[in-house]
Amino acid sequence: MLRATALLTVSALGLAACSAGDDGLDDAVSSLETALESRVLETYPEFADVIEPLAEFPLTVTAGEVERGDDDDATVPLTWVWDIDGHEWTYETAATLRFDSDAEVWSVDADPALIADDLTADESLAVSYVAPDRAEIIGADEEVLVTERPVGRYGLDKSWIDDDHVAESAAAVAEAVDIDVDDFVARAENMGDMAFVEAIVLRPHDAEERVANDFLEIPGANVIETTMMLAPTSSFAREILGVVGEATAEIIDGSDGEIRTGDIVGLSGLQARYDEDLRGARGITIAAVVDDEDAEPRVLAEWDATPADPLQITLNSGLQQWAESVLGGTGSASALVVIDPATGDILAAANRETGGFDAATSGRYAPGSTYKVVTALALLRSGLSPDDTVTCSPELTVDGYTFHNHDGYPADALGEITLREAIAQSCNTALIGERDRISDADLREAAEALGIAGPDDATSETQRAANLIGQGVVTATPREMATVAASVAGGRTVSSHILADSAEQPASTLSEQEAAQLHELMRTAVTEGSANLLAHLDPPVSAKTGTAEHGEPGEDGQLPTHAWMIGFSEGMAVAVFVEEGESGSSVAGPLMEAFFAGA
Repeated sequence: MLRATALLTVSALGLAACSAGDDGLDDAVSSLETALESRVLETYPEFADVIEPLAEFPLTVTAGEVERGDDDDATVPLTWVWDIDGHEWTYETAATLRFDSDAEVWSVDADPALIADDLTADESLAVSYVAPDRAEIIGADEEVLVTERPVGRYGLDKSWIDDDHVAESAAAVAEAVDIDVDDFVARAENMGDMAFVEAIVLRPHDAEERVANDFLEIPGANVIETTMMLAPTSSFAREILGVVGEATAEIIDGSDGEIRTGDIVGLSGLQARYDEDLRGARGITIAAVVDDEDAEPRVLAEWDATPADPLQITLNSGLQQWAESVLGGTGSASALVVIDPATGDILAAANRETGGFDAATSGRYAPGSTYKVVTALALLRSGLSPDDTVTCSPELTVDGYTFHNHDGYPADALGEITLREAIAQSCNTALIGERDRISDADLREAAEALGIAGPDDATSETQRAANLIGQGVVTATPREMATVAASVAGGRTVSSHILADSAEQPASTLSEQEAAQLHELMRTAVTEGSANLLAHLDPPVSAKTGTAEHGEPGEDGQLPTHAWMIGFSEGMAVAVFVEEGESGSSVAGPLMEAFFAGA
């Protein structure tokens, strides 16, 4: 609260003594402007306390023309301009200055009205905020993917029980919702006597399956019905969309005042990346208040909250859920990405057993023989045709390193074969044997024509050979390999995207003839080669298998392998990746088959 009017001597602001014949009024006014903007008036200590609620907002104070009185006093009009989260708040007050001829200093009446319009001694300033509803995330066909959905906050209300029963009830609550008992008991005991200790937040459907029927019979057990911004299911594109929750201390500290304790923000995925867009602009009210709970605040300035526009993305709800279902049986980290070749829209990006990591769009792995589509394009551009002969030997040594074909490579496909058959059967040695036809730059340009970045220059001949079969220094995300398939299917260079407003496609460096040749090669891999488990599908699918060694050898001396398959059919280009799988045809292939059969 403010005290009664006092005097502020300008000399306390560090004003030098006035010179002879000059009473120093101009300097006093200038010093007053500086003091108000810095919010420090040494002889008016209440000033800093009253104005403190506005401390985070930039302020400019400008004095107008001084009007001198008859008794060594003067009135100074002051224009206050605040930047309130991008809103300009402007108003005027007046300061009365009085000259002490003995001390030769000017003093300022420390009237509360100096600070804000009509502010009185029994009022203080208060700033309050209202957050708008968080924006929804909209998918393909304008389907709402993330919106407010009902949830229950299950936990223990300590105000309902005696302290002696907290540990017992907390243990019972934890068991009833299947969470760690010791951890929940410790949290319950450490929180205040009136606290609600949250155990878990569940959707109604999940609660039916997880929460014990006698939950509410536990002393102190409570469930608070509320809503949260959620996708259709708990697993739906979770790694892509991310989650929301209360802002952490780290987020608050790094927000420059934009985020406050209790604010709901994006914590991961798109929710975090586009948090500012999804939060909208908070509403702000600045009021003069008195110490009386029945008194209405006197509003000095107010700006309404502005909800954000929905975030438009390309995921198709049905395809996303189907892709997640297809991956449901994998015991290893896996991903499945679906792209529309006509638009580059990412229609699905499913992850499984990835520990929350978005392997589908961010995980980089050796793509193995799926990368032979890129190598094939480079060879076609070198002048080789699908019917030209290449040599598929059982092994090929490059600078002391011996390359082999995959286990189970058909013996009748060795020797002099066509490029078409080499791609269909996935012959490593045939492509490596043609390495002198193409440079590192040629391989990189072929990758870029198919919509992805190519590898850096190889540092050895062995590494350059390995790059041609998707090993060496070559890495790609499942999204990128789906983009390769989409470029072949679309007949042009495709750029994949998940934001609906990023749909503009680049100028194509892939010709229709090149795409048609690659399409033929991938279709032959299904009809005659390593992807033949897809041959029965209708509409027909074109595909390429891939198996990539990685990591360290196991006890048997063998390197673990990634399993890949890329392919496309009508309107969909797909990449399937399994982090630990014996081969692309035996592990990724059945997943691709299941996806296209049910899509």
